[in-house]
Amino acid sequence: MSTPVISGDGIFSHVFIGAADVQKSAAFYDAALGALGINNLGPFGNGWVLYGREKPAFIIARPGNGEAPSSNGVTVGFAAASPAEVDAFHAAGLAAGGTDEGQPGPRGHLPGAYAAYLRDPAGNKVCSYTFI
Repeated sequence: MSTPVISGDGIFSHVFIGAADVQKSAAFYDAALGALGINNLGPFGNGWVLYGREKPAFIIARPGNGEAPSSNGVTVGFAAASPAEVDAFHAAGLAAGGTDEGQPGPRGHLPGAYAAYLRDPAGNKVCSYTFI
């Protein structure tokens, strides 16, 4: 049996999001996810970029059927170890071409939650959360 390329770090095998400009999106995720200790594990196949701590769990690529959609109503959340990591995720993402969708800070709807939200260069909504 061959070693699976996609194996995930938790309950999902992987999360795949589309990007019209994969290089621009990869620069964003290299910065924002790097602040959380999530690494670019390199390219795979026909233009995919894989991310994870040790195993691929998050993938960006140009969709096979054309332009990447803006994911209104869908948010991919990344775990942070501390509020400082959430802050670093947000700052790095903004510096790498993301747009603000929610400044770092407490979230009243979830007791103890500290989070920040961004849109990547393709319009996908991502966030980072920790609980204090």
